[in-house]
Amino acid sequence: MAVFTPVSEADARELLTRYSIGEFVSLRGITAGIENTNFFLETTQGSYVLTLFEVLTQEQLPFYIELMHHLASKGVPVPHPQALKTGERLTCFKDKPCAIVTRLSGGYEASPSAEHCRQIAATLARAHMAAVDFPIQQPNLRGLDWWRKTTPAILPFLAQEQSELLTSVLDEQIALAQSEAYQALPRGPAHCDLFRDNVLFDGTFEMPRIGGIIDFYFAGCDTWLFDVAVAINDWCIERASGVFKPELVDAWLSAYAAVRPFTSEEREVWPRILQAAALRFWISRLYDYHLPRPAQTLKPHDPTHFERVLTARRTSPAPVLP
Repeated sequence: MAVFTPVSEADARELLTRYSIGEFVSLRGITAGIENTNFFLETTQGSYVLTLFEVLTQEQLPFYIELMHHLASKGVPVPHPQALKTGERLTCFKDKPCAIVTRLSGGYEASPSAEHCRQIAATLARAHMAAVDFPIQQPNLRGLDWWRKTTPAILPFLAQEQSELLTSVLDEQIALAQSEAYQALPRGPAHCDLFRDNVLFDGTFEMPRIGGIIDFYFAGCDTWLFDVAVAINDWCIERASGVFKPELVDAWLSAYAAVRPFTSEEREVWPRILQAAALRFWISRLYDYHLPRPAQTLKPHDPTHFERVLTARRTSPAPVLP
């Protein structure tokens, strides 16, 4: 578990005096995550998630908190940030920015079916459309500028072949970002981290029911196509090789397009956006692996997984957008 900032029962009781969400019942660390300190918080009025933000600043956080509030208010299944007695949805606790959000029901599906893919794809498309009128603008903080800044720090740890692959794809992405087709892509608030463990499902494997999308703290304004690419690079692959499972990809893309049809510009750049989504997580995992931050118990993700995914995107034809 990534616990950067310990929180005691007494601490939690003190924090709850700022809210009107019931009395303290229990607090348990969440055994996932590498950016924030997270706890399941039970009160006499409900189940919540307490997050202390270790990287994001007080100035950056309103985008994420208000985006969740905006989507939840429009019926998109996401955690709903709780207001303090003062009416704000952010506070400072243990010298860190802090928020409490509702805990969604369900668990994540490690081996999603086509039906799981259809449900999350349609929900993501709904979220994109619901966020069109969201008033706060903030870029994806792990976007192209971050890739360019971070790459020199990780290149010394790579073999020559890896360095050549990373720098070649990065150069291609820099050029793509200047193209007319890329500039014309539909964009807006995007999750940017929609892995299968950030979506909860109720029901059975045969008859799943989506519980909601969690962990918006990598969200930012980006192309919606990038959001789709991040998702299918995780939801629709053979884990060992990174190669796509066609039946899952077809289900995912068809369900998304039924809510928000893809544009001609999106079809044009799609193969390169799939590579961009793989590159983003290869870079971040290399950084976390070779230049880790201290935590009580923190095991970085394997960076070679996204090296395989990126290689697969460069050696196999991209699936066709419907």
